[in-house]
Amino acid sequence: MKGESEEKGKSVIDDVDRKMIKIFHEDGRKSYRSIAKQLDISIGTVHNRIEKLIKSGIIKRFSPIIDHEKLGYSLTTIIGVKVKGGVLRNWEDRTAYHKNVLCMYDVTGEFDAILITRFKDTKELDNFIKSLLKEADVQRTYTQTVLNIVKEDLNEISML
Repeated sequence: MKGESEEKGKSVIDDVDRKMIKIFHEDGRKSYRSIAKQLDISIGTVHNRIEKLIKSGIIKRFSPIIDHEKLGYSLTTIIGVKVKGGVLRNWEDRTAYHKNVLCMYDVTGEFDAILITRFKDTKELDNFIKSLLKEADVQRTYTQTVLNIVKEDLNEISML
């Protein structure tokens, strides 16, 4: 019989899975062999557990953490967008994969969506905002410029 959390579509992970996730979070290039040695388990066990975590969707992908500032994208903004009723999903589908949009969230409150964006300069931001406001579906925007990034880790795993 499956556990209650499995019945609701949530995968059950144990301490070994949690340790492997933490190890990969610290160094995504670590070999299965070194993880097996660190956790005192077989390489096959590491492989099987990682495959299970991927198949269950707990591990979505392996990707590097990019320093956007070193690539010239030093301006981070948070943009609230109010969209006309009934077209939010269509607008999101068109906007979510814009090169400057890092994150997009549906939210409650004054705005329908919040965008986390990165730009090279204020001119690039200005062009983006103006392009949003030209869209018939967008009623208004509100932009905040990030002065200092105190913490930024969208893959935070401290809750494990």
